[in-house]
Formats: sequence, C-alpha cells, structure tokens
Amino acid sequence: MRGRQLNRWLACLLTLAAVGSATACGAEREAIGRPGDDRRAPAPEQRKAEEQAAGKAALAAYSGYLDASRTASRRSDPHHPELSRFLADPLLTRVRVAIREAKEHGALRTGTLRSAPTVTSVDLAADPPTVEIQDCLDATGYRLVYARTNRVVPGTGGTRHLATATATRYPDGRWLISAGAGHQDQPC
Repeated sequence: MRGRQLNRWLACLLTLAAVGSATACGAEREAIGRPGDDRRAPAPEQRKAEEQAAGKAALAAYSGYLDASRTASRRSDPHHPELSRFLADPLLTRVRVAIREAKEHGALRTGTLRSAPTVTSVDLAADPPTVEIQDCLDATGYRLVYARTNRVVPGTGGTRHLATATATRYPDGRWLISAGAGHQDQPC
C-alpha cells in the first residue's frame, strides 16, 4: 500500500512539473496516466485564429486558381504550371479537359472575369481539413471566342452567377482548390 501511495505522489509531482497546475493532483487522481489526457481542444480564441488563417489561405488559393485558369485559357494551355500550384483533382482534371476541348475546337477565353469570394465554412477537424467558398462570378465580360476570328462562340455568353468551391489542406500544408461548380441557374 505504501508503494502505491508513493507512486501516486511521484506521478502527481511529475504532472505538476510538466503541466504547472495544482489541479492535477486533487480529485482527478484517476486521470493521471490515461493516454490522451494532455491533448486539449484549442482555446476559442486560438481556434478562431486558426479558422481565420485557414480561410485566408483558402481564399488565396481560390484567387490563384482563377488567375491560373484565366491565363491557361487565354493561352489554350491545359498544362500551364500554375494550374497544379492552386488546383487538385478532381477539379484540376476538369479544368484541363475544358481548356483542351476549347483548344481542339479552335477557341479560347478572353476578357475579364470578376470575382467576389467569401468563406462560408471552415472545418479544421475534417480529414483532410476543408474550407467552403462561395463566389459571385461576373463573367459578362469573359467570353469564349474563336482564336482565328475573335468571334464569340455561339451559346457561350457570360452571366453573373453563383459559384462554389472547396479548398482542401494537403499533408504538405498547402491549400488547394479540389472541387468547384458554377451555378449558372442562380444569378447573383
């Protein structure tokens, strides 16, 4: 019995030294030694700061995606290196296929695409962590034209519509846009 009390006292002392809290020794003696007790949820302020940082990084990736896809579309280059810097599959493949198909038909995108994205949700507990983005894309000045004539491809007039995207944090820490959709039936 005496050895058990000594072990508890040593465990309590070690916990105090490591954690720096006197509450580690009172009524919570049973918790000493259980795995996972040292993992604590971040403070609300820390969690909010982490979510804001994730949202900011996701919006930067989204902006990079739009810039890279505009450049790649203007050049008819489905393998433009900036695409893989900001996009991940399955969206990366979809964007490359769309650019390649336009190129095969002698078309490319020109003009201005305006964007006003906002973060709608952040889920850092997901595996992998994700950020959902909503945007009002103004594609009224962004046209698909035939490269030779610079004439607008019939049926491809731009609109102002809702777009959504998902940014995913990859193991290397990068936030990449992995999913996206234009909701042309939902004007904004």
